[in-house]
Amino acid sequence: MKPVLLVAAGALVTTLAFPPFGPGVLVVVGVVLFLLGLRRVEHPIHGFWAGFAYGTLFIGTLMWWLTRLHPAALALAPLEGLFFGAYGWWLTGQRDRTPMAWWALATGGWAVMEVFRYRVPYGGMEWGAVGYALSDGRLTRYPAALVGTTGLTVMVVALAAVVALALVRRFDTRLWWTVGAVALVYVVAAVIPAPAGGDPLRVAIVQGATPCPFTHCPPDERLGTFRQHLELTRQLVAGTVDLVVWSESSMGSTNADPMNNPEVLEAIATETRRLDAWFLGGTDSIIDDATWTNSNVLISPEGEIEGRYEKQLPIPFGEYVPFRSIATRLISELSRVPRDMIPGDGAVVFDLDGVKLGSVISWEGGFSRFARAHARDGAQLMVIATNNDSYGPGSPTSEIFMGMTRMRATELGLDVIHAAVSGKSALIDHTGEFASAIGGSGVQAVIRGEVVPRPASLYSRFGDVLMIGAAAAAVAVWWRGRTVVVSDRPAREEE
Repeated sequence: MKPVLLVAAGALVTTLAFPPFGPGVLVVVGVVLFLLGLRRVEHPIHGFWAGFAYGTLFIGTLMWWLTRLHPAALALAPLEGLFFGAYGWWLTGQRDRTPMAWWALATGGWAVMEVFRYRVPYGGMEWGAVGYALSDGRLTRYPAALVGTTGLTVMVVALAAVVALALVRRFDTRLWWTVGAVALVYVVAAVIPAPAGGDPLRVAIVQGATPCPFTHCPPDERLGTFRQHLELTRQLVAGTVDLVVWSESSMGSTNADPMNNPEVLEAIATETRRLDAWFLGGTDSIIDDATWTNSNVLISPEGEIEGRYEKQLPIPFGEYVPFRSIATRLISELSRVPRDMIPGDGAVVFDLDGVKLGSVISWEGGFSRFARAHARDGAQLMVIATNNDSYGPGSPTSEIFMGMTRMRATELGLDVIHAAVSGKSALIDHTGEFASAIGGSGVQAVIRGEVVPRPASLYSRFGDVLMIGAAAAAVAVWWRGRTVVVSDRPAREEE
């Protein structure tokens, strides 16, 4: 098969591994096809274009719904394609290495690519990390508590590289150690007992939706959203709940922000006193004509504001506009982002009478490092508050993001409260299983259930050890090969 067909097929199969499709193990097949495509090109520049095509097609088909914001938003796909192009360029230049060396370079080189892709530009993007495809099955995702989603990504690529070498008849029997090592990770993760939990907390997620789901209806949309959430909260029975959670953007703007509007704060405080429950909700606070903050606010059962977490990673071109004067001239729709979000400074762990609660907001919920920072600081429960109202009905955004949250719960070893305005809300236990019914997209609902505070996982404490180790090994093998290049490739091996 020609390289271009292998690369295109690999990208499409990789996309089909993710929610709402699956099964997630298809991701191994997708990466195998991509690596086979790279094995069939000989010049690094051709490797670059093969990688660029794979990355662009994969991200473009995984995140096609960005076009609902503006067609130009899909420029993200070729931007991400550059990372895969760089990987293809580099790995193609190593195709004459021994099978063991090529395997280490393919696996660790992918890890190096992801380290950069998760952080640049504008804070990076973790969507599309192949480890997230494994979120649909408990048996495929549970090792994340030991190695994280980043470690699962390394394991996927390691297995795919072994299969690719076998298919081109360059299999080295020592590569069976790779299969054994992956199996060992699964075994070790299975025998490590989950830490004992504390007393359960009764939680109510109030998914109030908006007055006009998946569209915008100014000027009082945010006030209407607040009122819908408040009305559902008033239907809760006193004494039946310990924590009420409203999602991102359930309050805020000029007339529905509890930080600046005493009447809004008092309406919520009345409910916390009536219910004798803690309250966590998302609000936008306008600072001035040019800036604003996006935060989760904690209100005590006595009706007092006890703390605030400010979102650390704003969405570029959505919550702030880089190079604003130039960008708004090129794309007039960006003027609908009138202010730039000011990012928060670090994790904030709330104390709910001895139970430690962490929270992240929307976009940053798709990055391991932000939630992990809260777990490392002592969080025993996590809230991921999101909106998901911008992409319209029928979009797979909610399913993809819910899959990432399931992986987040597994890797942290913590129960997670996933609260959305018009997306899908759910309680998820520390294994990534749903602990409640899932709120429907675009509807009003109250999701009830219990969560259990518990110590965080080994991954929360030690981080991306497997990814960093794979990357370091690839750099070491590459450095050694700069002076000693061994070629044992038989003639016409891949025809």
